[in-house]
Amino acid sequence: MSGANVRRAAADLLFLTLEKRRTLDQAMAESAPFEEIDGPDRGFARAIASAALRELGRIDLALAPLLSRPLQAVSPAIRALLRVGAVQLWRMDVPQHAAVSETVEAAKHWPDARSGGAFLNAVLRRAAASPPDLDATPVTAIWPDWLKTAFEDSLGAEGAAALATAQLTEPAIYLTAKTDPAAVAELTSGTLDVSGSIRAPGGQVEALPGYETGDWWVQDPGAALAARLLLSGSPSNASGSQQQAAGSHTITLIDLCAAPGGKTLQLCASGADVIAVDRSKPRLKRLEENLERTGLTATVIAADAETWRPDALVDGLLLDAPCSALGTLRRHPEGAFIKRAEDVARFPDVQYRLLKAAAEMVKPGGTLIYCVCTPLKSEGMDVVDRAVAEGLVQRVPVAAEEVPGFEACLTGTGDLLTLPGPQAEHDAFFMSRLSPVAGKSA
Repeated sequence: MSGANVRRAAADLLFLTLEKRRTLDQAMAESAPFEEIDGPDRGFARAIASAALRELGRIDLALAPLLSRPLQAVSPAIRALLRVGAVQLWRMDVPQHAAVSETVEAAKHWPDARSGGAFLNAVLRRAAASPPDLDATPVTAIWPDWLKTAFEDSLGAEGAAALATAQLTEPAIYLTAKTDPAAVAELTSGTLDVSGSIRAPGGQVEALPGYETGDWWVQDPGAALAARLLLSGSPSNASGSQQQAAGSHTITLIDLCAAPGGKTLQLCASGADVIAVDRSKPRLKRLEENLERTGLTATVIAADAETWRPDALVDGLLLDAPCSALGTLRRHPEGAFIKRAEDVARFPDVQYRLLKAAAEMVKPGGTLIYCVCTPLKSEGMDVVDRAVAEGLVQRVPVAAEEVPGFEACLTGTGDLLTLPGPQAEHDAFFMSRLSPVAGKSA
């Protein structure tokens, strides 16, 4: 029963993500079959679901010739089990008899799938007998057609393919040190990257040395760039050091849309006075827990960033604007299927309003970082171009020496687009360093 239970749990995770549009994390929290298993079984169920989501478009294309009707005409429960069986056979080196028989057995314990057991068995046996060459299918076929088109329009065919290729492998975990990256790398037996991030070794992150004492936090190397750029461009911090110079003016910085707080922690560690603002109280609770664990302090405010204003203008501000999060598909491949084109289309207007509000909070000559975890031009460069054209902000181009390890990510306008690649393990972010135009943003 254990093997069937694992397949049933994996299929339920796919059902919740693809039919109910839950994130995989939400699905794991909500799934009763997943809750009923534990230990290695739970890890295996998650691995099956994650592998299927990572390459779903290709898997569906390869299943289509094995079916007598379109995949979308198959019941959702059987559709989930077909994907679970196929990914085991074609990508996970699971023995054929186990992949087929245990997946078919799982259908017997799912009321919605019981009537389709014979059909499921026949299709999976055909899948085992004639495995397709998934790699012969264009790598961008892993996404829905609308998303493939959106990425190609923003990045070109080569850039879109590079992004898709990065999605096919489980990403590494990276850490940001509170004070001394080299010491944290030694403490955790991690590898210090040229950018200052630490590649963590395998295993449970919370079990690594320094977690309980708050010496570090988990943060993608691309995400860590935004706070570093704000600090390097802010008054009294022109050197880019994360520590205030002796006797220097203590700067005040705002982290707008701050939760869950990785960038807030970076800013606090610099010695600046930090105001962290987010509209989500539950997410702010996570931020406060992170502050407590690391021993860092910030003023935490629950407010709508479009309407909230500080008591006085500040030296610098980091706006990590709400976005489609399509740059994090390596970590959350389900995002390609739980989002729709119309969902993505609503973000640019919100992002522009937030950028306009942010410009009103920063002193003349101060620094504003606009950041989104998506490579789509509509959410990144186009938003900044609009604000520049309307005279609200001006670009402060980033220099190559400010972003070691990310020099190739600089754009012609001095922004950053951190596309992952074979030697670049990071998510896809767009960020631009700006300064408010005096008399226009107030």
